[in-house]
Amino acid sequence: MKKDIDIPVVEDVYVAIVYEWDDEMLTKVWNAYLINNKETAIEMAIIVSNGSNDTDKTATIRHGLGTLEGKSFKKFEPLQEEIFALDNVFSLSFFSNNRLFDKKYIFKKNTISSKALTTIPLIDKEGIITP
Repeated sequence: MKKDIDIPVVEDVYVAIVYEWDDEMLTKVWNAYLINNKETAIEMAIIVSNGSNDTDKTATIRHGLGTLEGKSFKKFEPLQEEIFALDNVFSLSFFSNNRLFDKKYIFKKNTISSKALTTIPLIDKEGIITP
C-alpha cells in the first residue's frame, strides 16, 4: 500500500540561518529564513521549530508564513546562540501546484557558527544553509 502513495520531494526550498547586522540592536544577530528558490510560489507555508539534545529541549514555535512567491525569501525567527549547542529542527509544510509538501531541515548541534558561514543564494548574506 505504501508503494502506491506518491510523496513529492521538496526541491529548491531551503531553511538558512543568516548572520546579519541588526540596526535596532546595533550588533550582528542570527535569523532563520525560508528561501523559495523555485520559479513558482509556495502557499500556506508553515514551519514548526524546536531544538533538543539528550538533556535539554527548547519550546516548540510555530510560524505561519503564508505565500512566498518564486525566487523569494522570508525571515521567520530570531535565534539565540545558546540553542546552537542543540540539534535544531525546522519542519516545513506547504502547498505548491495543488500538492502538499513536507520536509525537515536539521542543523546538528554546533554546526551553526561564524566559522561555517557561506554566502546564501538569493539573500546574498552570510549564513548556513541546509541541503
